[in-house]
Amino acid sequence: MQTLSVNGQILHYQLEGPAHLPLLVFSNSLGTDLRVWEPLLPHLRDQFRFLRYDKRGHGLSSCPESPYQPDDHINDLIGLLDGLDLKAVNLCGLSVGGQIAQGVAARRPDLVSHLILCDTAHKIGQADMWNTRIDAIRENGIESVADAILERWFGPSFRQQQPQAVELWRHMLVRTPKEGYLGTCTALRDSDLTEETRGLTQPTLCVVGADDGSTPPELVRSMAELIDGARFEVIADAGHLPCVEQPKALADLIVDFLGQQAPEPSRFDLGMKVRRSVLGDAHVDRAEANKTDFDLPFQTFITEGAWGTVWSRPFLSKRDRSLLTIALMAALGHEEELAMHIRATQNTGATLEEVRETLLHLGVYAGVPASNTAIRIAKETYKKLGIAIDGETEK
Repeated sequence: MQTLSVNGQILHYQLEGPAHLPLLVFSNSLGTDLRVWEPLLPHLRDQFRFLRYDKRGHGLSSCPESPYQPDDHINDLIGLLDGLDLKAVNLCGLSVGGQIAQGVAARRPDLVSHLILCDTAHKIGQADMWNTRIDAIRENGIESVADAILERWFGPSFRQQQPQAVELWRHMLVRTPKEGYLGTCTALRDSDLTEETRGLTQPTLCVVGADDGSTPPELVRSMAELIDGARFEVIADAGHLPCVEQPKALADLIVDFLGQQAPEPSRFDLGMKVRRSVLGDAHVDRAEANKTDFDLPFQTFITEGAWGTVWSRPFLSKRDRSLLTIALMAALGHEEELAMHIRATQNTGATLEEVRETLLHLGVYAGVPASNTAIRIAKETYKKLGIAIDGETEK
């Protein structure tokens, strides 16, 4: 479980996907947690890595007493990105998550390269509406307003055709901590980002479900008109949560939008990025410094062919490719390269236990001598790295 202490709160987050892929950061809506994005992720998984998190008062993150201020949520996401040393991310926010995204992009433009604002606005609702909801929940709980909220979340066809799915999302809503829900209602009531949104300079995609009863298309369009050059799209047959109702349509818009913004990197540039992420900057810098005209074509071939093509493909993670490479280097008796890829596990995430099992497997299919030699090299390499073997750190 991934957590980080931010502004006195513990934020639960999930960072996943190969490090060489562009990063999509998601900020979710009132009454949901990071699982709200799960229907969308399979449609994007081969092209992006993801950071999702539970904002304060939601999911597994800390739940301080209400009320919350708009800056509380905005500063939490800023703190999370800073704490994970992430910059120039693609930031996608839904509803209040979209307001958080606008605030982060306005106050820390270095953190955000592109904005995707889903079913949100610079100002959502009026104070009387929020106060009425706050009073009702204080007196009777979230359950008392759940049916009305679900009608705004989902279009009529989804509610009719997928009643079991609607019931699961209802469970997520009503199990949101009461103080977290109320605190965020207060933040929404007090939030007016009109001026911040008007000053945004990041390329921005504004998306809304045609049947959204919380932030109707006209409201989202008015936000898009504040942002110079913003693109506005309406998704048919979707309410307030298009990532749930129409994940493929939303994914297609995201891919098209981000694809238009950034040119496709060359195979050499992509390969060099992946090569550094696996072998480390120090190793690659040494190899580049020792490169001559004689081996330049070979080095280019390796960077483009191995790292920019095979290692950059989807479907297998860097960890998977790391273990496969270790097995092959050991089976073929390439001892220097085997040691290099054992060292690289510090970057790929392959554990000592996983390497051990790979080399045990090797003994069955490539022979005991190959496995025995590989185990010796692995032990020597781990010893040089100062990694514990047999319960003690080697000195």
